[in-house]
Amino acid sequence: MKVNLINRLIFFLFLLMALQGVEAQKLSTKSKKAGNMYMQAGRSYVDNNYGEAVSLLKQAIKKDGKFIEAYFLLADIYYTQKEYQNEYDLIKRAIEIDSTFFLTSYYNLGVASFYLGNRDETVTWMNKYKEKTKGKRSRLDADRWIIQAEFAEEAVNKPVVFEPVNLGSKVNSNFDEYWPSITADEESMVFTVLVPKDTARFKTEKLPKIAQYFGEDFFVSEKSGKEWGSRHPVSSLNTDRNEGAQCLSADGKWMFFTACGKSGSMGSCDIYFSYKTAGGWSAPKNLGAPVNTPYWESQPSFSSDGRTLYYVSNRSGGEGKKDIWSATLIGFKPDRTPVFAGVKNIGNKINTSGDENSPFIHHDNRSLYFSSDGWPGMGNMDLFVCRRDSAGQWGAPENLGYPINTLHDEIGLVINAKGSTAYFSSDGLPSETKGKDLYMFKLPKKLRPQPVTYVKGKVYDKESRELIEASFILKDIETDKPVVNSWSDAYSGSFLVCLPVGHSYALSIQKKGYLFYSENFDLDGMKDIDNPQQLNVYLSPIRPGEKIVLKNIFFETDSYELKRESFAELNTLVELLKSNPDLKVEIGGHTDSVGSEEYNLSLSENRAKAVRDYLVSEGVDLGRLTFKGYGFSEPIADNDTEEGRAKNRRTEIKVLP
Repeated sequence: MKVNLINRLIFFLFLLMALQGVEAQKLSTKSKKAGNMYMQAGRSYVDNNYGEAVSLLKQAIKKDGKFIEAYFLLADIYYTQKEYQNEYDLIKRAIEIDSTFFLTSYYNLGVASFYLGNRDETVTWMNKYKEKTKGKRSRLDADRWIIQAEFAEEAVNKPVVFEPVNLGSKVNSNFDEYWPSITADEESMVFTVLVPKDTARFKTEKLPKIAQYFGEDFFVSEKSGKEWGSRHPVSSLNTDRNEGAQCLSADGKWMFFTACGKSGSMGSCDIYFSYKTAGGWSAPKNLGAPVNTPYWESQPSFSSDGRTLYYVSNRSGGEGKKDIWSATLIGFKPDRTPVFAGVKNIGNKINTSGDENSPFIHHDNRSLYFSSDGWPGMGNMDLFVCRRDSAGQWGAPENLGYPINTLHDEIGLVINAKGSTAYFSSDGLPSETKGKDLYMFKLPKKLRPQPVTYVKGKVYDKESRELIEASFILKDIETDKPVVNSWSDAYSGSFLVCLPVGHSYALSIQKKGYLFYSENFDLDGMKDIDNPQQLNVYLSPIRPGEKIVLKNIFFETDSYELKRESFAELNTLVELLKSNPDLKVEIGGHTDSVGSEEYNLSLSENRAKAVRDYLVSEGVDLGRLTFKGYGFSEPIADNDTEEGRAKNRRTEIKVLP
């Protein structure tokens, strides 16, 4: 929860009036010297010269021990420096001098008590503040802190298991590391590093972490076995300006990131896009409208289904200050920049009147992790998870609990595909680097998303054996709805497709001029996700005699009635035939060897005819289709095992002259 609300701003207004001159606002001290020190300290404070301001205010108080304004200004400086005990002691002393001078002091005492871990005192001071103020907004602010304190007290008494592990010196350094992003196979990690513009000066001076002295760059680490390898900069994307708050697509081929102040930007910070090429990452492209606006856009997260971008913006029309928004991918520009539409605020089930940050949509496409200071939590920005139901509605946010959340800001959490391990950045944990480091920890089971496995491999031309680019469509067999849209890249032919556990899927791999490849993945009830599948695919050019096996055509047992689960594959076949109007095919039915030859021949022919009839019903010309039953005359596997018999029960498509 943010504390620099209207209650604390009252004092800043008071201070600004005082800085205009003693005549504009009478000070409580009669010491001209103390008054001058106070005025000078105020100017130093405004200039962020806190050390000088503290020294001057201490001298002013020494001159006049009842100089109440000096106590309050010094207390506020200690608040900004997170020296809450000093702040608390100074406000208590000021109240002893005059309890009516600054009523908001009771509110500030409650806030300081919270950060000191004295949550019962927070409730006491906030209730006292409510007794003394009549402002509706002020009382509401106090009530929020009371709720915050009660939540934090309960969370501390019911801690979750949290054992963070520092990622080590190959990843972390004496600089600040944050915003980790990982691929679904957990083999590549890109993160942001706050690097000094003058490394030599950084070694000898304690420089403030501002744009004058530091800039943000990308670094990458590849996993070797179970360990993360030595990091190296992403040279093709790093510039002398800030690049950060990035996310990777599930396959690691795309990157969305934030850049500020670039030429041609639409606002203070915009979201950019880059994709992997044989020579590195492509030149970044601004996503443009409607994702970017003249406002601030940042912190993207791209869903594993390849369709939705989540990000943070302070544009108008939201629920609060910074909200989480989403946009839908609808196509691509000629330069391969994705085009988004349908931008919308994801609503008040997640967004609050405060700030929401760092959205991360897990690969299950239903668990959204984010940071917020608007929901009850342990401190400022806490981490939450919100889950989407089958109807697409978000549930209530769940705080990840203590000690995952602390008095510090917790932001930038990402989770591996399995849902078991979380990665994050922190400067509140013991570390040799004494700055922000990257950590990992085992996520408590109740906080985990739905586990996701994946299939990865490469696509080849069957004849030339050359690696080729192809498109992927993964459909839920039950609903015939797309789950993932993806591509293998042109330079390596590699692909990765996420498979959320608990469903059955039809995978279709397609390229113009080729027969498609189909595969079936039955993950309904699957528990073991530690062995993702490797799949090398050889696409056949459309030539007479070429065949493909349709692995997602299903019939009732001992029947030629098509199951509805077959429609996803059949519709893909319809698309192939319609996009190649000269293509003629034979539909071949095949069985295992159980039963008589006559029975299987009849069954296979009827099944092939059922497929032909479906294609005709969807508008394919009857003259382009023939069908034939082969029974068990052309087995492709051993009929002595159930696995072999299942492979022999198949439907094939053969290209005709």
